[in-house]
Amino acid sequence: MNSRLLILGSGGMVGSALVRAAEKRGYQDILQPSSKDLDLTNQADTHSYLAEHKPDQVIVAAAKVGGIHANSTYPAEFIYKNLMIAANAVEGSYQAGVRELLFLGSSCIYPKLAPQPMPENCLLTSELEPTNEAYAVAKISGLKLCQYYRQQYGVKYHSAMPTNLYGPGDNYHPENSHVIPAMIRRFHEAKESGAETVTIWGSGTPRREFLYVEDLADACFHLMALENPPDWVNVGYGDDITILELAQAVATTTGFQGPIETDPSKPDGTPRKLMDNTILLSLNWKPETTLERGLASAYQCFLAEEKSGQLRAK
Repeated sequence: MNSRLLILGSGGMVGSALVRAAEKRGYQDILQPSSKDLDLTNQADTHSYLAEHKPDQVIVAAAKVGGIHANSTYPAEFIYKNLMIAANAVEGSYQAGVRELLFLGSSCIYPKLAPQPMPENCLLTSELEPTNEAYAVAKISGLKLCQYYRQQYGVKYHSAMPTNLYGPGDNYHPENSHVIPAMIRRFHEAKESGAETVTIWGSGTPRREFLYVEDLADACFHLMALENPPDWVNVGYGDDITILELAQAVATTTGFQGPIETDPSKPDGTPRKLMDNTILLSLNWKPETTLERGLASAYQCFLAEEKSGQLRAK
């Protein structure tokens, strides 16, 4: 592959999966600046980097991310940093002559009470989930930037909206991580310490969909290979489970055998978030990794990262 590919956010779980997928596909020239090398919230630095390196393709996987607790606690940081990343990456790429850009959003862009499963055309039809509204607004802005730059300038800027992701390189912070890594860490530590029970946030009744991150990376390159991809498209697994069922699956994976209790005083978030995969399936892509197999792989990665001292817990 002769294209020069720039992956923004290459140090994160999604970015590192994209790097592995690119290498697997024969890319020889992959730019992967770290956040220390390039501050994407700085317009001058971002535009200068793009002008100097002139990539052929850009994938924007960089973002400030977190779960319900982090989104609720730091909304100003979530909206500002994600808005700046999107705007600087898209405008900087256009100024540098980049013809192809893929922006990664999130399933939280859709309304709180969207039809289930959520189709792409339900965007902006009613209010968002309050607990992650700041992040969602920024991601919607990134999607719209790509749509309008494509409309006005004829560049191939498009977006992919992943469902909840998990896998190698995830963030295992005890408070600010997403639900699967938070549960993996909690159930593992409970097993190791001999704890009798584990308590999970909320009622356990909300339903969530989860996609293994390697499947997302595969979908991204599938979309980039299309001559005329959709402006934005859902990337999901196609099925969902309750949070309590997820906790039971993680308990089984980690070997924790005690009872699981719920804490209804903590927020549940959106009742259900299942993405409609119809468009992506029609484009001849489907996920390959089952939740059971994905959780087993994620847990082995957690153990290896913990043993090597490379576990992300920020």
